[in-house]
Amino acid sequence: MANIVATSMQGPAARPVTRTTMTASDTLTYNAGRNAMLVLDNTTAGALTVVLDGSGGTTVPVAGVGSVDVSAGYSTGSIAAGACVAIPLDSISAYLQGVIAITGGVGIKASLLEF
Repeated sequence: MANIVATSMQGPAARPVTRTTMTASDTLTYNAGRNAMLVLDNTTAGALTVVLDGSGGTTVPVAGVGSVDVSAGYSTGSIAAGACVAIPLDSISAYLQGVIAITGGVGIKASLLEF
């Protein structure tokens, strides 16, 4: 299990970005309001689907829709071999309540950037 550690993007100039090679089950800490971006770079030879699942996610009220079940976590959908995707975490915060487990990404290079 790997912990995906955030790199602070505050301040000027270039900085090294922490990249974590994902395993079968990884974690990250989501800090609301820091405009965090999770970058997933699929350097493997096959397509992978990553799921981010907060242990505290159940249902959330959505105006005009009603209650939406977030208990299964947020799925990226298939990330093709060689593709790189970025997920603005504030946009999926309902899925990131409690301890966040990340599965399905064995071999993906992950970076967590906080602005």
